[in-house]
Amino acid sequence: MSLKLKEKNISELNLLDIIPVRNIKWEQNTKGQVILFKPKFKNPLFVKYILPRMKKPYYKITLDDIGSFFWENCNGSHTVKKIAALQKERFGDKVEPLFDRIATFLQTLERNGFITLS
Repeated sequence: MSLKLKEKNISELNLLDIIPVRNIKWEQNTKGQVILFKPKFKNPLFVKYILPRMKKPYYKITLDDIGSFFWENCNGSHTVKKIAALQKERFGDKVEPLFDRIATFLQTLERNGFITLS
């Protein structure tokens, strides 16, 4: 299985060998779900001068149980293959089709700057 990343000018990567690393602030709510904090601005001037003055400087994105489990394991030490095995073990058939879901999820996270892939 391969993952195409046009944004990074990489023609193809082996999905199973990728090591995802978290790139933004996050926390867990009382239900154990992950909440991602996406800054409202990316421009360095806005980040420096406007964000600190805003009441709510971040968009809050709450992940479901499967996404939260995947996010928690994006710690820079697990490959996608290892995370997929852990997900399959924990959630069973609920995560099928496993690798299609993971590929779509990784593309979305990477496109929005939530993770880096190594």
